[in-house]
Amino acid sequence: MTVPDAPLDPPLRALRADCRTAGRALRAHALAVDADPGGEQRQLDSPVLALMRAASTPKEFRTPGMPDDLDSTDGCLPRVVATVEFARGDAGVVCSNSGPSLAGVAVDTLGDEAQRAQFYDAIADGRSWTFFGMTEPARGSDAGAMETRLDALPDPADGYALTGAKRYVGNASRATVGVVFARTGSTALSIRGALVPLPAEGFVAEPLDMMGLRGARICQLDLERVRVPRAQLLGAHLPASRRGLWGIGRTFNAMRLQITALALGTAWAIHDGVAELRPGWAGLEPVTARLTAACALLYDAAAAVDLDPDARRPPSAAKLHGTDLAVRTAHWAANAAGPGGLLEHPLLEKWCRDVRAFEFMDGTSNIQRLHITGDIASRKART
Repeated sequence: MTVPDAPLDPPLRALRADCRTAGRALRAHALAVDADPGGEQRQLDSPVLALMRAASTPKEFRTPGMPDDLDSTDGCLPRVVATVEFARGDAGVVCSNSGPSLAGVAVDTLGDEAQRAQFYDAIADGRSWTFFGMTEPARGSDAGAMETRLDALPDPADGYALTGAKRYVGNASRATVGVVFARTGSTALSIRGALVPLPAEGFVAEPLDMMGLRGARICQLDLERVRVPRAQLLGAHLPASRRGLWGIGRTFNAMRLQITALALGTAWAIHDGVAELRPGWAGLEPVTARLTAACALLYDAAAAVDLDPDARRPPSAAKLHGTDLAVRTAHWAANAAGPGGLLEHPLLEKWCRDVRAFEFMDGTSNIQRLHITGDIASRKART
């Protein structure tokens, strides 16, 4: 059984098929990336990873020689369709890839043309990573309570000093450029995104010890008076109400969908692994049906965000269900493989570790429940 076509039109179904075929090649790199996530240059020459970098780069910033076979930049729905299938190959390798990633979403949402050009020029070589710094050790993903500061320097022409700490930041230890959110004052309107080229004095990124999804090189950031020129604050061309939390909300909506796509892609990979171990087993049918339905929910959520980028409930509901289902699929696989079965199948064992990472990315399940109930309450209040 395959994932449903609705709401996929023929071009999206073709994109899904192409990405599924291409994604299978990522499995050849999966165990090596898991064992040595620091050997990042090893897999970047993969044609599939080059294709992924090109597909996630806006057309106006693609460089000559970039593959042009796929395009997933025209909305959330094409991006999640592609990501599910690439992650079905291996999410760890997907996360180890260089390219725009989540920082690109923030820059495209909040950056002006000069900032977007600076960002994409910095990663045009295909050997440069990006990072997205939001979550904090003491505050989690509560953007309104963040403590990281952008302090104005004595001479306004010098810009700001960035001070604070971030945690669970993918690829920060090897990045060339990224986005950090911080506050310039005490109000909600003071939260701003800053474009941070690296290396930078006062910027320290240390990889965390991870049990799963090691290819993402998830890091802790310590920021001590990192200089940020005024021209690198995102959103100066936007109204004050759309420079900070508004941009964060839109970025998070897209991020939740991408994380859900990674989780469901990994769950499909686990399904495939069990199917290879136990071909024709009737126990595959209910799992296939659950994954099929979860993908339909994800596609519907992505289509909803394409229509309304500020919609919070659809991506939160999709992430809440998709990440939980991925973990339950891993438990099912361990039972299906039998005692010691995962040890005999290291790729399947790796995927069962990887699914644990997605629930805490971009807010835990309790955060998603708050988004959903808050949205329901606000809608009731308006009626």
